[in-house]
Amino acid sequence: MSLFGAYSICEIGKDAAGVAGNIFAFGLFLSPIPTFRRIIRNGSTEMFSGLPYVYSLLNCLICLWYGTPLISPHNLLVTTVNTIGAAFQLVYIIFFLIYAEKARKVRMLGLLLAVFGIFVIILAGSLQIDDSAMRRMFVGFLSCASLISMFASPLFIIKLVIRTKSVEFMPFYLSLSTFLMSISFFLYGLLSHDVFIYVPNGIGTVLGIVQLILYFYYKSLSTENCREPLIVSYE
Repeated sequence: MSLFGAYSICEIGKDAAGVAGNIFAFGLFLSPIPTFRRIIRNGSTEMFSGLPYVYSLLNCLICLWYGTPLISPHNLLVTTVNTIGAAFQLVYIIFFLIYAEKARKVRMLGLLLAVFGIFVIILAGSLQIDDSAMRRMFVGFLSCASLISMFASPLFIIKLVIRTKSVEFMPFYLSLSTFLMSISFFLYGLLSHDVFIYVPNGIGTVLGIVQLILYFYYKSLSTENCREPLIVSYE
C-alpha cells in the first residue's frame, strides 16, 4: 500500500470516528431532558443542582476554542460537537434560571457570568501568544484538564453504586453514551496524533467501561435477589 493510500485510510477513519463521536455526544446532551421535563411540570428546580450544566458549558467553550483553526487546524468535528454541547447547556441553564428560587437564581446567574468571564480571559490570553505551537499547547492543556475533570465526576456515582449495590443512580443509556462518545474521540485523537484529545478521552473510555461492568454486575445481582423465594422452608 502506498503512503498516500495509508494516509487516506487514516483520514477516513479519523472523520468516521469524529462523526460517530458527534452522534453519541448528541445522545449524551439529550440525557437531562427528563429532569427538565419534571422541573417544568412542577414549576420548581426542587433539589436539583445547576452546577453540572454550568461546568459543562465552560468545558464545551474551552474545547470548542481548542478545535477552531486559530488553535488547532483540522479539528472541525471537535468544534461542532462542543458548539452543540454549549448550546444545549445554555438552554438548560436558562430553564434552570426561570424555575429556580430567587437565591439560587442569583447564584446561578453569577456563575454563568463567571464562566463567560473565564472564557473571555482564556480566549484573549491565548490570542496574545504569537507562537502557534505554544498557543495550541496552552489551550490544549486547559481543554485536557477540563475534560479529565469532567470524566472524573462519575467516580462519585461509581462509589455510590458499589456502596448501595444498586444501579438506580447510574442510568444505563447515560453510561453507554459516555463510553461510546469517549472511545470515538479517543480513536479520533489517536488518528489525529493529538495528545490533548486522546488522553482525556482514553481516561473517559476506561471509566465508561468500569461503569458498564458495574451496571451489568449489580443489575444481574439485583435480578438474582428478586428471584430468591420470599419464604424459605426448612424440613
